[in-house]
Amino acid sequence: MLTDIGLQVVAKCDGLPLAVKVMGGLLRQKGKHRHDWEMVLNDSIWSASEMPEELNYAVYLSYEDLPPCIKQCFLQYSLLPKGGSFSRADIIGMWISEGFIHGSSDDLEELGIKYYIELILRNLIEPGIQYIDDPVLNMHDVVSSFAQFSARDEAVAVQSGENGNISKLTAQKFLHLSVESKVSESEGLDWSSLEAQKALRTLICVGHVNIKPGDSLVDFPCLRTLILHIYSANVALLVESLHELKHLRYLSIRNYDISCLPENIGKMKFLQYISVGGCQQFVELAHSIVNLGKLWSLDFRGTRINGIPRGFCALKNLRRLRGFPVQVDGDWCSLEELGPLCQLRDLYLSGLQNASATSSASKARLSEKAHLTNLYLQCSSVLWVDGLIKDEEGVSEQRQIKEVFDGLCPPPSLDYLSMSGYFGRQLPRWMTSTLLESSLRCLRTLWMEDLTYCTQLPAGFCQLPYLEELEIQRAPSIKRVGPEFLQP
Repeated sequence: MLTDIGLQVVAKCDGLPLAVKVMGGLLRQKGKHRHDWEMVLNDSIWSASEMPEELNYAVYLSYEDLPPCIKQCFLQYSLLPKGGSFSRADIIGMWISEGFIHGSSDDLEELGIKYYIELILRNLIEPGIQYIDDPVLNMHDVVSSFAQFSARDEAVAVQSGENGNISKLTAQKFLHLSVESKVSESEGLDWSSLEAQKALRTLICVGHVNIKPGDSLVDFPCLRTLILHIYSANVALLVESLHELKHLRYLSIRNYDISCLPENIGKMKFLQYISVGGCQQFVELAHSIVNLGKLWSLDFRGTRINGIPRGFCALKNLRRLRGFPVQVDGDWCSLEELGPLCQLRDLYLSGLQNASATSSASKARLSEKAHLTNLYLQCSSVLWVDGLIKDEEGVSEQRQIKEVFDGLCPPPSLDYLSMSGYFGRQLPRWMTSTLLESSLRCLRTLWMEDLTYCTQLPAGFCQLPYLEELEIQRAPSIKRVGPEFLQP
């Protein structure tokens, strides 16, 4: 019914694979309505004789068909440096911080996911080939050029070696700026060259940027999104002035030298997203962080932080908490303070070998968190890389770790479960055949690593109705997988 129109649209793409993919994505959104397909075929843009080189016909048509809110998200995505690594959660967090997604606070992330998928279906952004569960996406150079040309009055992406763009920083004022410097430190961009952009709402820096004493963030009072993934040794000088950014919503820092956030960060009442993941020298989380009542996401995976300030339970808006280090003594809070955090969607607990059964992991009340979909449970591994056991854990320690995991029973809403370093002889009670379908009935992905002493997998694992992916790495005590693994 639509073949004749489809062939005519393909003919207008002049044999360009990208144009065919983008038009396919556009027509897919139109459904099977002949009238809508004919409108795309007969659009006047195909006959435009003088279009700038950056405005690809197919991309232009797909872009113009987007709702205004998704247009903004698309244009900001084009600013992300190709040398950076940004997950779906990162990108949607930026869109929310910029106010591009409108709705109730409970619906914003779900709307962001819909916008994200819409851009994929239109082939305006494309999944990479290295990641499956949380793809890092690519944007074709032609699409990126189109987006940056369309946003040229408000946004610019500067790369090392492109002096034309760098000169724009003194000749024009922008709202959104992305800087990527792949050159050596001595040739990197000076922070002072950015300071004329006082109206910035978004600042993204990746690579080598030279920071000197006296440099600060006070020149960017309007910032909502700040991403500093840079190698400079003086990033701490900038961090000291963070509290000056009264409107900041999104903060992401990756740097090998930063060790903490300033204590006065608690004054930044609008902060929603904080990520210091990968900051290997980061050791301390400011106590005042418990004052950030609007905080949605907190990520400190890959740091050396070993505790969370007491009073953490006050952050009742938290949706994503990654890298929570479990402690039971001193001035740090325990698993119990996770109990009131009923909005959690994504939770990563590390150092669970430090938890004692007497502290009752059940007080974390995971089973009551109806929105929890992703759960990561991590203990320090007792295996060497070759799979040999480092130290023989005593019977009491093995019994204790099982009791801790027993108390961390997830809710039925769980979609993704990862367990790493578990050294109990039996898997947690909620993974036994009698409870498996009630506790994990919605599970789609199960990933387990370093199951040092487990000798048997629970019966009926493969009978979970929605399970799509199961991966088990380094389980040296499991010698046989029999039919009981398949049959309940």
